[in-house]
Amino acid sequence: MQKLPLRFALVLALIAAIVPTSFAAAGDADITLTSVVRQTEPVTLYLANANQVSTFDPQRATDIVSITMIEAMFTGLTDYDPMQPGSIRAEAATEWSVSDDGLTWTFTLRDDIPWVRWDPATDTGEVLRNVTAFDFEYGIKRGCDPRLGSLYGAVVAQIIDGCNTLNRMDINDVTDADYDLVNVRALDDTTLEIDLQFPAGYFFSMSALWTLNAVPRDTIEEYGDNWTDLGTIVTNGPFVLDEFVRGVRRILVTNPYYPADMRGPGNIERVVTSVVEDQGTRFALYLDNQIDSSGTIPRAELQSVLENPEYAGELHNISDLGVFYIGMAHDKAPFDDVHARRAFSAMVSRDAFIAEVETNRGVPMIHFTPPGMFGAPPINEVGVGYDPDFARQEMELAGYPNCEGLPNITINAFDSAGDWGEFLAAAAERELGCDANVFDIQPMEFSVLLESYQPDVPTAERPNMWTAVWGPDYPDANNWVFDSGLGCESENRYLRPCSEVDDLIAQAARESDPAVRTELYYRIEEMFFGPDGEHPMIPLMLRVDPLLFRPWYSGPFETDGLFGGPHYDWRSIDQEAQLAARGSS
Repeated sequence: MQKLPLRFALVLALIAAIVPTSFAAAGDADITLTSVVRQTEPVTLYLANANQVSTFDPQRATDIVSITMIEAMFTGLTDYDPMQPGSIRAEAATEWSVSDDGLTWTFTLRDDIPWVRWDPATDTGEVLRNVTAFDFEYGIKRGCDPRLGSLYGAVVAQIIDGCNTLNRMDINDVTDADYDLVNVRALDDTTLEIDLQFPAGYFFSMSALWTLNAVPRDTIEEYGDNWTDLGTIVTNGPFVLDEFVRGVRRILVTNPYYPADMRGPGNIERVVTSVVEDQGTRFALYLDNQIDSSGTIPRAELQSVLENPEYAGELHNISDLGVFYIGMAHDKAPFDDVHARRAFSAMVSRDAFIAEVETNRGVPMIHFTPPGMFGAPPINEVGVGYDPDFARQEMELAGYPNCEGLPNITINAFDSAGDWGEFLAAAAERELGCDANVFDIQPMEFSVLLESYQPDVPTAERPNMWTAVWGPDYPDANNWVFDSGLGCESENRYLRPCSEVDDLIAQAARESDPAVRTELYYRIEEMFFGPDGEHPMIPLMLRVDPLLFRPWYSGPFETDGLFGGPHYDWRSIDQEAQLAARGSS
């Protein structure tokens, strides 16, 4: 590669350059959240979210809402630094080393982190015992269990020795005794060894992954799938679960038994998240001072609020490093032909997409791995991007000159992305001469969309294209060019055949020299998205959201929560100002 990957500071600079820095107020809110009554109001962060928690189990979690709760309630082997994106800091592990051959990692753990069962009825907790290396051994092995059905079991199975064997077993044949297949060992209460299948250059960046968290085996064996129920769940993080009413509200409170030197510098004692599905309602609650963060500002409101300087001091440009893209199925026409894939990718103006569809909430992407990831190419240096002449040439090479003979194309889109398909159809009509009627846009609920293009779906039933977004699980290009499904031996939802680029992906994963890895990832992105590339998908943009945070709410908003969820113990509330604004004291 020609240069080192961009630092996240550059992302922020790019974001600041394209997003206005002032907001105006919308109308007064006339909606009131149900009060959470306490005799003495603890320092409370009030939030609203549209999404439900699917699980509090670290080894089962795959969605960001669940992962956010797990980040607050569980302590990892290591942790992603909330102030320095992509950097690993100590958490349960205080020291670590790797063998000369790169195959065995040894972690030395603290011995003073308690397992706590919290009783919401009495606001008291019971300390059961302290966390040991045996809890991490069990948690990591459990994460490999295919019976849990977690996406991230397959991710860790790619790297931990023996995890791949267990994860690929038929779920009907698996027993807990098969955990011994996984080469993870607690040597004593404070020493953990993990064997890898190969000397992976990116393993340490994965060590903070929630799937590798310790869990209490005795509690799980006693309560089974009910071990995460309110009042039963046993956790070891900075917060405990105090209330959970599905579809209504979830509440975290400070874990009083958590080691003081592990707690962040914030002062928040309670986090109240209300489930509010309507985006406009959530924004109205923010304007009425009932929640402390706006969440995504409704598109209809955004332009009208940009000009009011009243909210300038509350604006933060936040990127979660999610990359929007449109996938293309390699198993059916026209995208079984690489020239058609190149043509469709080159016909798309990312700038126009961001301006017209996403209300300027993004940075154009012409390759996949975004800035902030180890091995990411410079943002404008690799990839074809918008090139209508190239697109028309490639369309002719595909056998569809002026789009003649182009088969019908189904685009499956999640509910809020139907306009992505409309934008694509308009671009094909304008740049390639296609009849817009050949495009059939199918909006669907997100989980249904995910199922629609899985690799085991028969070709005739799979869409030609689909809308998607990939966010980082750990800060390394391997998470993008392999784990995302691009690698032919990963989940491979594109059904792309293996090629030379997959050999380079495997080589980069095994390489220990950072400079060599960086060069390899540059070549990989070029082989995917350059003029002669495979173009398995159409990268569109790096997601950026202008969000509002009330002046009494502070924290490392731009840098925290990019991997594994936000650190609420690193955030603070000026309670006097908050309560005055809420009309209470």
